[in-house]
Amino acid sequence: MQTTNKKRYANIIPMEDLNTIEKKLNPFPIFAQLRDTTPVRYDENRNCWDVFRYEDVHRILKDPATFSSRRGGEENESILMMDPPRHTQMRALVSKAFTPKVIADLAPRIQSITDELLDAVQNEGKMDMVHDLAVPLPVIVIAELLGVPTKDRKLFKDWSDILVKGPAKNTEELFVQVMAERTQAREELDVYFAEIMKLRRQEPKDDLISLLLSAEIDGEKLDDKEIIIFSILLLAAGNETTTNLITNAVRRLTEDEKLQQTLREQPTLIPGFIEEVLRFYPPVQAIGRVATKDVQIGDAQIKAGEQVISWVAAANRDEAKFQDPDTFIVDRKPNAHLAFGFGIHFCLGAPLARLEGQIAIQAIVERFQHIRFVSGTELTPIPSPFVYGVKQFPITFEKGNG
Repeated sequence: MQTTNKKRYANIIPMEDLNTIEKKLNPFPIFAQLRDTTPVRYDENRNCWDVFRYEDVHRILKDPATFSSRRGGEENESILMMDPPRHTQMRALVSKAFTPKVIADLAPRIQSITDELLDAVQNEGKMDMVHDLAVPLPVIVIAELLGVPTKDRKLFKDWSDILVKGPAKNTEELFVQVMAERTQAREELDVYFAEIMKLRRQEPKDDLISLLLSAEIDGEKLDDKEIIIFSILLLAAGNETTTNLITNAVRRLTEDEKLQQTLREQPTLIPGFIEEVLRFYPPVQAIGRVATKDVQIGDAQIKAGEQVISWVAAANRDEAKFQDPDTFIVDRKPNAHLAFGFGIHFCLGAPLARLEGQIAIQAIVERFQHIRFVSGTELTPIPSPFVYGVKQFPITFEKGNG
């Protein structure tokens, strides 16, 4: 039985504390309660430690030597699951594709994709924020970055949904089923990216796969498997986080209509608004690590080999770190949220996600007024315990002058 537990990554198994749709849509009161009563606790059902306070989460994320990203026996080890020195080498290499200049140069293209998507719904007076903008925008951007045809974006989205999915309940049967779906998606992606790599070897282009094919670490080229694994990571991480950032930002605008006017009149507040959305409604709620040695956190003794789940969504509302943490403050300063992680695994795509979020929200508030959630719609949380977002978010609006 021990081997099964080792393979059961706790961050994709749902917590009993969040066992209803209502709690999944608004987990923050539960996180506050857990942070106050059991800031570090062992969950027998998921065989892991859960950590809820900012100070403890921050400590875990900044100490990869004690809290490793590696998972024993994981074949498809992406950069997310590497420790130094290999992580340092891979990160230095792929960072070339995410320099500030590369990201800034993408702004006009992101703007034109956003405009195109909003043009398609502008005269309708209504849209589904997820389906019509928040999903296609990052999918098209990532597809173009990687150098794959945008006609495949539906495929891309289906694959990335599966890669972040978790079982609906904590049962062995559902866990095995989800892992089987993930394996199949990975196999299909392997074949897909192998074909793209074959084409790029014959005819390199100005895209990420061509860059990875020509890159070297210590005089050695990356092997095909490493390139495929990185491309898959970029697909899943780049889509899910940005999709949920944009949707969660619009959700916030519908909860406080005054904010819409504020951002319309003062667009310089939009970057700060995006940061506060990241803190308040973080797209990624939890990050998993494995203790490499016996270590104490708070009053808890964690043993080597045990899984530790850092609840970023709880840390981001810790009153010990943030003043008035349950209030959304559009120009909050400082705002040291942990939505993109911290330390050596700080999200490589954070500047791109921020840029897409800022451009999308600016376009929305310029073009639309009186943006409202379609009341009576039942929201469905994304079926992933570590992702915070919804599967659809219908809104109505009036055309602005933008």
